[in-house]
Amino acid sequence: MRFGEFPVGEAEGLVLAHALRLPDGSLPKGHRIERPDVERLLGAGVSTVIAAGLDPGDVTEDEAAEQLAKAVGPDHLRFSEASTGRVNVHSTVDGLFVADRAAVDRLNRVDPAITLACLDDHVPVKADDMVATFKIIPLAVSGEKLALACDILRSTDAFAVKPFAAHAVLLVATELPSLKPGVMDKTARVLEKRLLASGSALTGEERVAHRAEAVATAIRSAADAPVSGRRLIVVFGASAVIDADDVIPEAIRKAGGEVIQVGMPVDPGNLLVLGRLGTIPVIGAPGCARSPRENGFDWVLDRVLAGEMPDAFEISGMGVGGLLMEITSRPRLRDAAERPAKPVVVAALVLAAGRASRMGEGGPHKLLAEFGGVPLVRRSVQAALASSAGAVAVVTGYRQRDIEAALSDLDVMLVHNPDYASGMASSLVAGCSADAVRRADGVLVMLADMPGVSSGDLDLLIAAFRQSGGHSIVRAVSHGKRGNPVILPQSLHGDIMQLVGDVGARHLIETSGIPVIDVDIGDGAHLDVDTPEAVIAAGGILKG
Repeated sequence: MRFGEFPVGEAEGLVLAHALRLPDGSLPKGHRIERPDVERLLGAGVSTVIAAGLDPGDVTEDEAAEQLAKAVGPDHLRFSEASTGRVNVHSTVDGLFVADRAAVDRLNRVDPAITLACLDDHVPVKADDMVATFKIIPLAVSGEKLALACDILRSTDAFAVKPFAAHAVLLVATELPSLKPGVMDKTARVLEKRLLASGSALTGEERVAHRAEAVATAIRSAADAPVSGRRLIVVFGASAVIDADDVIPEAIRKAGGEVIQVGMPVDPGNLLVLGRLGTIPVIGAPGCARSPRENGFDWVLDRVLAGEMPDAFEISGMGVGGLLMEITSRPRLRDAAERPAKPVVVAALVLAAGRASRMGEGGPHKLLAEFGGVPLVRRSVQAALASSAGAVAVVTGYRQRDIEAALSDLDVMLVHNPDYASGMASSLVAGCSADAVRRADGVLVMLADMPGVSSGDLDLLIAAFRQSGGHSIVRAVSHGKRGNPVILPQSLHGDIMQLVGDVGARHLIETSGIPVIDVDIGDGAHLDVDTPEAVIAAGGILKG
């Protein structure tokens, strides 16, 4: 291919490199110039064009991209029409995208003009997700180089989508006195959600003592359960696996099965066990799999649900990319000795954006009701400022000007949530986007309509959070009944940012797998004022 600037008189047969606008219309990029086009260009006073001249054997960009796409097996894939040298590839099913890095690298090294970009290997995808794209960089490529690239695609599975297959999943959970039944209930719910994408279902659960013989009996029972189709056994231990002869791997062997691997180089997820009983996979789940956050359990579960059975060699090769999050609660002993203790910083986030709909249409705003001559929103924010929180942010929305006027001389960060009508989630997301809140070790989420919460109450919560090293959820309760405020650790920031609708942090607290510390602050944990009657009963005077 010859590329450059050519006289218009010699341009017939060339391919335009850039679009040209003419008085009577335009010629697009990639257009093959014909004799009438030459006359139009000359008539418009255009003397030269930047274009490409094709050599014998050259293939134009769109045709080249189409040939690459046709060289790929079409199973579970959909290809777009070629345009500007590009073909996009989409999955047609929910499944696991797999890629052969060596094959993709070989193709991309044939010629810089020919490129293939795709998702990372073993990434779960949904139907219609884009998984790869072919792009021809210049306007045409050598037919010889294109043939080499197509041969690579035909001779190897450079990439593919393996559809998820529905499995009947049987759960075996072990019990110890230290493990609350509520934790086990939440574990089952989290597992059920993980199975949804594959169409799999939790079809049975058995809870047994944390002893190898009891677990082995439960595994054999699960293997013999009267369910149809593919099955999978998942074992959640009440105590973490620390040895190849520990309870879960020993139970797999006692049940007549084979232990494939104990431990994996993925964190969180190090303590996973993988085995099989005949053709039935058995996964000993690590404790982090009680949380919905991605961990090594997901990596193995997705492979199994897509019809793969990882071996020890494959699992041991998961270390690159296997550090999924920093585990600050498990530092090395040397680190603990060498580094001075870092103070645990808590930022207070006061939510004051709601519409107060229960106050009545056009009625007074509950946050402007006065308690002791002070607007409730100001009273709540002053309690936060008087606490040991390092910074205070206030999310406004409904009646923004009035709320901000009540706080005008206070040292707080004001964050406006224009989407306040969609529910509490948008206010949490807006507030947690503020720099001081995002950088803190924990965020104390406080509702602005709780007149019974004092700075002393907040300090009790903050002290408990700091005592935990900043790694626990701290929740206000009254007489054992959960209430507000709550402190959420920084590790939940990503989950908070994904909340939508009229939901708060309760779901995160119940499913995160993070320890929860309950602190009794008395009746103030339950006292909020949502109606005019509630304001008056709590000692307030309706204003605004």
